[in-house]
Amino acid sequence: MKENTELKKTLGLSSLILFGLAYMTPMIIFGTYGVIYEASGGQVAPSYIMAMVAMLFTAIAYAVMAKKIPKSGSSYGYVSHVFGEKLGFLVGWVILLDYLFLPMVIWLIGGVYLEAYAPSVPSWFWLVAFIVLTTGLNIIGFDVAKKVNLVLMGLQLAVIIAFCALAMMMVSEPSESLVSAPATPLNINLMFIGAAIACYSFLGFDAVSTMAEETKDPKKNVPKAIIWVTVLGGTIFAGASYIMGTAFPDISVFNTDSAAADMATQVGGIVFSSIFVATLVIAQFTSGVSAQAGASRLIYAMGRDGVLPNSAFGRLHDKFKTPYASIILVGIVGLLALKLDITTSTSFINFGAFLAFIFVNLCAIVSYLRMPQQERTALSLFTHIIAPTLGIACISKLLISLDIHAITLGLCWLAIGIVLMVFLVNRGTKLKLEIE
Repeated sequence: MKENTELKKTLGLSSLILFGLAYMTPMIIFGTYGVIYEASGGQVAPSYIMAMVAMLFTAIAYAVMAKKIPKSGSSYGYVSHVFGEKLGFLVGWVILLDYLFLPMVIWLIGGVYLEAYAPSVPSWFWLVAFIVLTTGLNIIGFDVAKKVNLVLMGLQLAVIIAFCALAMMMVSEPSESLVSAPATPLNINLMFIGAAIACYSFLGFDAVSTMAEETKDPKKNVPKAIIWVTVLGGTIFAGASYIMGTAFPDISVFNTDSAAADMATQVGGIVFSSIFVATLVIAQFTSGVSAQAGASRLIYAMGRDGVLPNSAFGRLHDKFKTPYASIILVGIVGLLALKLDITTSTSFINFGAFLAFIFVNLCAIVSYLRMPQQERTALSLFTHIIAPTLGIACISKLLISLDIHAITLGLCWLAIGIVLMVFLVNRGTKLKLEIE
């Protein structure tokens, strides 16, 4: 491998799981609850369960491919390896919608809650503060960031448990009420719409694969971490949203974007609400660190392969061994949050993620078809064929359930990628990956 392109291997299994959960941000359930409630007709918990099932099938495909190809490119690298560099480039381009713009949404949600809590401070200040702090921490190195994540993750889980406990206390007979919570009949179509947005909360599972080159024994640890992150995150999201829906069956009186802050005031008073908002903002900071790290690794992989300017994005910082140019680019893109709202931006991001997920599932299927007959077992049939096929079916349904504006913007982004790919090929750029 070229000089100055070696990432430091500092992450073990527990660190990877922590990275994925920090990327997901368990407290994001509070940040997006109002949006999903409105989109799903109040069916937030069923929407999260549906999203978790769809993501788990796809997570299995990611685990399969991560074991075969332990590189930083994630879906970009997998598709390039299986289907060729041109299609790999297009998948890498659409997944940039996820990785490049996700940190922006994270910082946007944090800014919304800080602005609601301190309206005298301009919103742009909070956004810039988020970007500067996370960019600096990521350039110094993720070995430092993971220590920060450990402390802040513990704080998040403590506040989630406290919120749920206080919410259950609001219900006159918690044990009985929590069993008979659903108050309205399930609407499958609305549930899919809600799940399409809820999938935003699960995007940390695939980000784990971007850290493969910084992981010790990546063929073993990355696949395990992908599954653990999906299951743990989904359990937290579904459980917390179920309790919230039981305690607050109607949240129409609250502001959609910051409904959870109003709920926190109702369940625990002003003091708990202050702690809740502070922790939510800290959680967004934690998630922003992980999201920016994951995004920068994808951009770095594409820069190293020459499909993005190698002189800028294919190099590492001489001292910290981090892709500093990619990290700074993600921070600059985050400034777009000044012009977007939460609903539009999350749906826009999910379009790119869903397309990439479909192709990763296809990669797992094709890798089975290329497998020697003697290696085909009942387990490999499930992990390479059954789970990915179910994943494609679920993700396809979620994809068409997205907001029409998100689909339109996503297709425009894909069209730009096609034009760029044609330009690169005509220019003579070799879309060649460093695989094996």
